[in-house]
Amino acid sequence: MSAWKPAKITPSQIIILGFLLLIAVGTVLLMLPVSTREPGGASFLDALFTATSATCVTGLVVRDTAMYWSPFGQTVILLLIQIGGMGVVTMGMAIFMFSGRKISLKQRWVMQESIAAPQVGGIIRQTRFLLTGSLLIEAMGAVLLAIRFCGQLGFGKGLWYAVFHSISAFCNAGFDLMGTVRGAEFSSLTGYTFDPLVNLTICLLIVVGGLGFLTWRDIREHGRHLRSYRLQSKLILSTTAILLILSFLYFFFYEFRQPQWATMSEGQRLMAAAFQSVTPRTAGFNTVDLAAMSETSQLVTIFLMLVGGSPGSTAGGFKTTTLAVLLLSARAIFLHRDSAQCFGRRIHESALRNAAALFVIYLLLFLTGGCLIACMDGIPLMGALFESASAVATVGLSLGYTSTLSAVSRLILIFLMYFGRVGGLTMIYAVTANKAPGLSQLPQEQVIVG
Repeated sequence: MSAWKPAKITPSQIIILGFLLLIAVGTVLLMLPVSTREPGGASFLDALFTATSATCVTGLVVRDTAMYWSPFGQTVILLLIQIGGMGVVTMGMAIFMFSGRKISLKQRWVMQESIAAPQVGGIIRQTRFLLTGSLLIEAMGAVLLAIRFCGQLGFGKGLWYAVFHSISAFCNAGFDLMGTVRGAEFSSLTGYTFDPLVNLTICLLIVVGGLGFLTWRDIREHGRHLRSYRLQSKLILSTTAILLILSFLYFFFYEFRQPQWATMSEGQRLMAAAFQSVTPRTAGFNTVDLAAMSETSQLVTIFLMLVGGSPGSTAGGFKTTTLAVLLLSARAIFLHRDSAQCFGRRIHESALRNAAALFVIYLLLFLTGGCLIACMDGIPLMGALFESASAVATVGLSLGYTSTLSAVSRLILIFLMYFGRVGGLTMIYAVTANKAPGLSQLPQEQVIVG
């Protein structure tokens, strides 16, 4: 009789357990009396929701970050955002690297899974580039934001606000500290709707953070020589550009021409439309009242949120490459081609299967979560679907319903945020890790679709 051997933990399981552990630690820290401005500390559910939202870089909140949490609590939230944005495994391996300890092959394998790298070779160099590049970009963003915030809030407070919002924007988290500045809860960046410095800096941080680390590498190595880029980087850049341009044109020529925005000048409409086209990339900041938007624009925003950012980035959603593969596959059918093609390359069928599976999973979770919340809390379906899409795509935009939801509805959002951050494929691989694939094949039969 052979001795029992424990099942090996796969990289996917390490990733989901790492996020769970970070959420647990964050929850405990936020429950401490020192974490809140009011005595007694936060309740378990408020701390769990906030820790999950920060770790999963979502930005949905049930308590205003500036008005409820103390400087210690805000620091905990910022650390959760930074670690969650970079990836728990990536940050853990960074400690190994900088301590001079040797990293094993299995650890390199986990790192590859964490940053969605195509191969294990060169993973240490890629991770080092990821970390140094992220910190450099966040520092540059903080310097730019400090120009505005230090002048308004004083040097110390302004510098803290600049660092906090730079990291929150780059990690696509959407947490803000503007409640005490505006004197109103959940105000986000509505006080800077027409401020070009704050708008452009936040937008650039969001876009760069949502492109993905492997795309950065192509940009660094090949610059303007787009033909040398990998197919994935080409798809990411082209899909991101198309989504940004189309959504900007929609918001500028339709939404901000509505009567409720009549007081805006052309320049102000331009800035508001640009920001509103960028923030659904899973950033979660808003410079206008989203509840005042038309239902059509809210629906467009839901679609943009669900698409999200790109693989290997700080953003959530079912990713730009998933949308690109689905659209290219549809084009292949129209052109009577056997496979999807783009930029002189053929896309493997496994990519289409993964894209279709992810799209269906995100759609089911989004619709199921929204419908359950609407039924249990009695809020309008559009509002419930908006909150649900914001959670599963780890965006953080809200129509103002999150803080009013019941405990069960908050737990639904917590699950959606967690699933959206670890990723659909990672969750599937973690659950089915010990199941061997079947070797036999059943007889094939034609099924007509359409």
